[in-house]
Amino acid sequence: MDQAEANEKIVEALQKKKGKTKFYFNDLAKILDMKPRVAKKLINKMVEDQILEYWSSGSTSLYGLKGAGKQAAADGEE
Repeated sequence: MDQAEANEKIVEALQKKKGKTKFYFNDLAKILDMKPRVAKKLINKMVEDQILEYWSSGSTSLYGLKGAGKQAAADGEE
């Protein structure tokens, strides 16, 4: 699977999940139908290209579509 195919597959799957904006890394690996080690490179490239964003609470790391969810709205406030 190439990067463009991975981008399309993940974006499409995440947009279908109404009400949920943050996902575990393993959820994304399942969408790609890949083992986590193989999927990591593709997912990290999506974060680098600003398709996905990485979010961490300190103990939990999640990924979501860039600009989606409550966190995106709060980021503009200071």
